[in-house]
Amino acid sequence: MVTLKDIANLCNVSVATVSRALNGQSDVNSNTAKRIRRLAQEMGYYPNAAARALKTNRSYNIGILYEDEIHHEYFSLLIDRIRTTAEQKGYDITFLSKSKQTAYYEHAKYRGLDGVIILQATFESPEVMQLAGSDLPCVAIDYQYTCCPCVISDHHSSIDQLVRHAYERGYRKIAFVHGQPGYITDQRVNGFYKTCCSLGLNVPEGYVQAAFYHEPQSNAEATKRLLALPDPPSCILYPDDYSCLGAFTQLEKAGLSIPDDIGIIGYDGIMLSTVIRPRLTTYKQDVQKKGEMAVVLLISQIEAPGVRPKDECVVVSGQLVPGGTLRPLPT
Repeated sequence: MVTLKDIANLCNVSVATVSRALNGQSDVNSNTAKRIRRLAQEMGYYPNAAARALKTNRSYNIGILYEDEIHHEYFSLLIDRIRTTAEQKGYDITFLSKSKQTAYYEHAKYRGLDGVIILQATFESPEVMQLAGSDLPCVAIDYQYTCCPCVISDHHSSIDQLVRHAYERGYRKIAFVHGQPGYITDQRVNGFYKTCCSLGLNVPEGYVQAAFYHEPQSNAEATKRLLALPDPPSCILYPDDYSCLGAFTQLEKAGLSIPDDIGIIGYDGIMLSTVIRPRLTTYKQDVQKKGEMAVVLLISQIEAPGVRPKDECVVVSGQLVPGGTLRPLPT
């Protein structure tokens, strides 16, 4: 069996240097670290996880809290980035669940997790808040706690960009269909009203409709309600790209053409937005950056506790992606 000493002798470095290089420590010269890792792989070296855990008092296993079934492309991409970043840093991931007998925090301790990324959950539930405020390192994605760091998209700014883009294309009657209540929805709705106000746009009663994220049918029903208004909108923003499928269906039933008769805007920038026709105008979230930063924040808490402030918040910006679902209107 290949040992650290075997690798050290071949590389002409100390065993400690080999250990630090294989554990991703930054105090090893990058070229030396690459050479050590390459030779270790060629020699068939596999670290002894049990010995590593005993030595460091860590499991090198982090949890992902995701309460729903994973059907959303955005979350699938985010989880994949979390996984690859964690693996690059020598950590495995485990999905965290609870039962009637065990809450999230107890389950995380039982599984010996070094920390947890709270990705998708009822963020204000007692069980999730207990976990976020516990002694276990945690990072929340798209929810801002004061008891643990977070990584969020700039939902306020993104909606501002989308509304202004529609305004610049000549649209003045802009409606907004949002997802179910929560932190993200609050940020987006506030951003919508604030931007409309700054542009001098009137938001008539009924122009802001509630639906559900990632659910075309509820968004189709919201679209039907908007079209039934005495003065229906000329442009509608939707909570995500997938929900726009409901809009396409309902607008076709109403005999309306996109973008000739009405404009629509999505959110997330998933692959779907590039293949439907007309191509969807949307806001593409930087999923790669969000996943990477969540892992970096969590591991920094695990390996250097107390260094980063508990209320640290990393804001990750995305970009507006113009499409064919808006057309220039005369102003």
